[in-house]
Amino acid sequence: MGPVATEPTTEPTTPTSVALLRGINVGGRHLVAMTELAASFRDAGLGPARTFLQSGNVLLTAPRASGPELEEAIEALLAERFGFPVPTVVRSREELTATVAAAPPDHGSDALRSEVFFLKHPLTAREVLEQMPELREGVDAVAPGPGAVYFSRVAAQAGRTRIAALMGLPVFRRMTVRTWRTTTRLLALADEPLPG
Repeated sequence: MGPVATEPTTEPTTPTSVALLRGINVGGRHLVAMTELAASFRDAGLGPARTFLQSGNVLLTAPRASGPELEEAIEALLAERFGFPVPTVVRSREELTATVAAAPPDHGSDALRSEVFFLKHPLTAREVLEQMPELREGVDAVAPGPGAVYFSRVAAQAGRTRIAALMGLPVFRRMTVRTWRTTTRLLALADEPLPG
């Protein structure tokens, strides 16, 4: 992929978007250094960029903040750079804000282990819920959100969850999962200037 033009600036830049990469640095496979990952975005004109954690979260600047075209462009540049496919979900800062705001009231509470399943365009929460296997009553809970499905399980009974049944379905390959803590931290980081 060729560079994506951005206007040079000396002003601090805040992120327009968050790229959520799937399947890197998991189980010793598809290992990517975060410095190299950030550099790949900068080299493609999607910088400055910043990574968060080792699981593939990139805060970036882009002429278009989200959408399937940007996801495809990022997937192409990562495949060229690292030599393997990296499914990518992109959310604009506004979209991430909406996802956090729409979460169930108890999502992220100490009594729960809470996650957000971010959906790759054009997958919808309704499609996911239609394919959702039967979960364990009294332990698991799911709810639809904008571009996402919220999943939580009672922390004290987390070992009894049935969510692994969803992870075995083909539709699961069209989403990427982040803990609630990571999700809210990414939103907070979206307000901070990116490194020059």
